[in-house]
Amino acid sequence: MPDFTESTPCWYILHTYSGYEAMVKDSLQRLIENNNLQDQIFDVKIPMETTIEEKNGKRKLVERKLLPCYVFIKMIYSNQLWYWVTNTRGVTGFVGPQGRPIPMKEAEIRKMRLEEVVENVDFAVGEKISIDAGPLEGFDGVIKELNIPAQKALVSVELFGRTTDVEVEFIQIRKIDE
Repeated sequence: MPDFTESTPCWYILHTYSGYEAMVKDSLQRLIENNNLQDQIFDVKIPMETTIEEKNGKRKLVERKLLPCYVFIKMIYSNQLWYWVTNTRGVTGFVGPQGRPIPMKEAEIRKMRLEEVVENVDFAVGEKISIDAGPLEGFDGVIKELNIPAQKALVSVELFGRTTDVEVEFIQIRKIDE
């Protein structure tokens, strides 16, 4: 069993009732604000993926939960925080033996895309790029805007016969050498 006495923040998995993920995230963010827990709970995420859905002959981009019924929380574990988090409406408990959390491994964090940082950003506005991951994989586009703190780029791609601006993460794109 991992040592929970260390003071480094780790990612943990919460199990929630179906459809309660957003409410749990909002409730946890209110808990953080109301109790000044910013130095103990650092992030709460619901992993999402963007998919293309066709309805009534029209296609559109739709956000879907990657893992329904799960919310990810980065915190410094303590019994008091365990009590507050597990008593949040919609939370059924932490994922782990007897409801006690087990920190996620570094590989799991990267795979779930909870924390990915591109350190050397060598993109520039106006550059041609190729999208190598996600629902728009295989599309080429031109960078219109860069948001370095969020690690995202606004890219103009041709989608369904029209030029459309989409937001993609730096980790999903690469420069096209001309």
